[in-house]
Amino acid sequence: MTTTKTDPLDQVFMALADATRRQLVHMLAEGEKTISELSDPFQMSMAAVSKHVKVLERAGLVKRRVEGRTHYVKLAPEQLTGALDWISVYRYFWQQRMDGLDQVLSKKK
Repeated sequence: MTTTKTDPLDQVFMALADATRRQLVHMLAEGEKTISELSDPFQMSMAAVSKHVKVLERAGLVKRRVEGRTHYVKLAPEQLTGALDWISVYRYFWQQRMDGLDQVLSKKK
């Protein structure tokens, strides 16, 4: 199976690969924020934060609306569904492995 940079799942994982963008997503989980509010906790310019927001927008993780000169950003959590589905397969895999290990260790006691 080949993937491309236009694959939605690839876009989500690429966007979330950066710690700043993960923090922005975390902040937006609390509700809509302006670019100014998003940039407050970081030691970077609003322009730099806006570039991170653009990456999240391309991945479909956030939506932006503009009122005058103020840009508002909100989380679009439905885009995380594909990533959660992908991860859940591996959660099941590891849970099965851990259950098997537990059984082996229980028999040795």
